[in-house]
Amino acid sequence: MARPRVRLVVTADDFGYCPRRDEGIVEAFLAGAVTSVSLLVNGAAAESAAELARRHRIPTGLHANLSEGRPVGPARYGPSSLLSPDGFFRGKMGFREAVAAGDVALSQVREELEAQLRRFRELVGRDPTHVDGHQHVHVLPGVCQVFAEALQADGVRFTRLPLERGVGGCAWLEAPARAFACAVERDAQAAVGPFSSHGLRWTDAFVGLSTCGRHMSVHRVSGALARAMEGIPEGHDLTAELMAHPGYPSVPPAGGCGEGPDAFSCSWERLHELRVLTAPTLRARFAQDGVQLCARDDLHSKTPGEVVPSQATVQAFLEPPLP
Repeated sequence: MARPRVRLVVTADDFGYCPRRDEGIVEAFLAGAVTSVSLLVNGAAAESAAELARRHRIPTGLHANLSEGRPVGPARYGPSSLLSPDGFFRGKMGFREAVAAGDVALSQVREELEAQLRRFRELVGRDPTHVDGHQHVHVLPGVCQVFAEALQADGVRFTRLPLERGVGGCAWLEAPARAFACAVERDAQAAVGPFSSHGLRWTDAFVGLSTCGRHMSVHRVSGALARAMEGIPEGHDLTAELMAHPGYPSVPPAGGCGEGPDAFSCSWERLHELRVLTAPTLRARFAQDGVQLCARDDLHSKTPGEVVPSQATVQAFLEPPLP
């Protein structure tokens, strides 16, 4: 019997963050190691990144950003609940805390998402292939509902569901990283309902929370995909997304989204991901495991009889297979 087949989209996040990051992402795309990018339209290099996407015909989606840097849309009704007193977004954890406390006006979330979608089209000149969320803000409670409504109204059908099977058992993750990954997973599970009810689609499986930065290796990427395939019938055609952050390290002050590049962007970890993704050993492992890299557009039209990514598909990964 044939083993489960995997069609894998490899998405490089944070395109447009800085020229050195973008250089590495384009290098990975031209090497066939990355098949999709997510653009930060408020990134310091957003305009040059969009030009690179057009020149190299890179499938490009929007990396919706509500947590880092400056907003794209103007505040229409006085001070924005999305911003701290210094005029920047509240940060990765600050935004989460404000949402949990009820201090973020969801109407302003909708306005900013719409502004970023408009800006994307101005920069790239076409519709986004998908929309996901920088630092996974798009699956936060309340935000996910507004996000789904905005995408449906805009005609966007494909998003990311950052639900990685078994991430809580990845002992190599430091406690804070594992706790964050588990929180993202819980939020993603709760976002399934709003996403489904507004016609959004996503891949059957997601990988990337356990393989970010220094934690990426050929063995761990392969292992994460193997966990995703557990219980899947042999011969089934599974779709998956690998979230990645390749690039050359940022050199301050260049980069960022208005505040300069962060420590992760300036570290060797981005270069480490680039080297793992472009290594012949990873390509050989994919071939051995029956993993075929593809563009996201290839997932939009499945052949008759195949399962469209949906809540039912997600439940298959959350629950043990039936006997």
